[in-house]
Amino acid sequence: MEIRVATFNVSMEAENYVPRGTHVSGEEMFAHLATGEHPQIGNIAEIIQRVRPDILLLNEFDYHPDAQKGIQAFVKHYLNQPQSGAEAIDYPYFYIAPVNTGVDSGHDLDGDGVASGSGGDAFGFGLYPGQYGMALLSRFPILKDDVRTFQRFLWKDMPDNLMTTVMDDQGKPWFSEQAQQVLRLSSKSHWDVPIDVGGKRVHILASHPTPPVFDGPENRNGKRNHDEIRFWVDYLSSDNKAAYIYDDKGTKGGFKGERFVILGDLNASQTEGDAFKQPIVNLLTHPEVHGSFVPRSEGGALHSPQNPLGAMHTAAWRMRPDYVLPSQHGWKIKEGGVFWPTQSDTLYRLIKDRNASSDHRLVWLDLAMAE
Repeated sequence: MEIRVATFNVSMEAENYVPRGTHVSGEEMFAHLATGEHPQIGNIAEIIQRVRPDILLLNEFDYHPDAQKGIQAFVKHYLNQPQSGAEAIDYPYFYIAPVNTGVDSGHDLDGDGVASGSGGDAFGFGLYPGQYGMALLSRFPILKDDVRTFQRFLWKDMPDNLMTTVMDDQGKPWFSEQAQQVLRLSSKSHWDVPIDVGGKRVHILASHPTPPVFDGPENRNGKRNHDEIRFWVDYLSSDNKAAYIYDDKGTKGGFKGERFVILGDLNASQTEGDAFKQPIVNLLTHPEVHGSFVPRSEGGALHSPQNPLGAMHTAAWRMRPDYVLPSQHGWKIKEGGVFWPTQSDTLYRLIKDRNASSDHRLVWLDLAMAE
């Protein structure tokens, strides 16, 4: 059996749908989802219809507890409708869950002297709860009763974490003792979502670590990105290394399964960008991860003609932050790519600039299930 698995940072968050500097309530995107008429969302849907993944993670898709206003509206009003000649596509199964963005921590986390409750003082940066959320779409049944989420896992509970090394310019801890007791590791969430694919369980390991920028010399975001990626390295490792991990239901330990696919915008590259390189290197070279296959595109290569790594890029800002990483066992990689049409391609209109769709590209792999 062969399936196509993909990840796509769609930039479907409220700030993307109002003029720059305008106050956002968090409802702006959902209003557009109800109409089925927004051209940028239509382009995002068309990209998905063109690539036609069977399982798809959406990063930066605002979370709404009422799925009918959020992910189901996107499926019904956009994906189920042909976009500019592309064939409609349906996803009868989805998974959403709360994220840490915009959730008040009760502490001053950004160091401005005020515990404002949102933005840099939220558990994950966000102007309202649910901003930059995640959603998983599937053409196969999602085993929701067996999902593990790690939204509330505390950063302090990761052994040898880098939170304790975040210092101000006086050499004092950036985060107060009280803040260190409640600060969560995940800037959004980490999910382990099992899916029934032809009678076999496939675990989708989804996340969206914080960008390792937008901070200062203390590098609090860079160090958090380091540990958010390291979480998956530990989760897939031996029982002893993963013993510290607990999920939101209190179940302890690491990965318990066979086949998996790691999906998401990890905001890190082993060769470029500001992130610590070791965690993503450790993930790509993990004995349980097939990290040697790199999806490529001609469009990415032409976007950065002087950069030999351009074909690997998955974002317009010239880096590879987005990953589809299958397990070493249980799969054979058949093909893969990055949806990045060249300027001579009629589909270039879908990615020509930031307002056409997203500043990220959809990344996909075709995987054949092996015994």
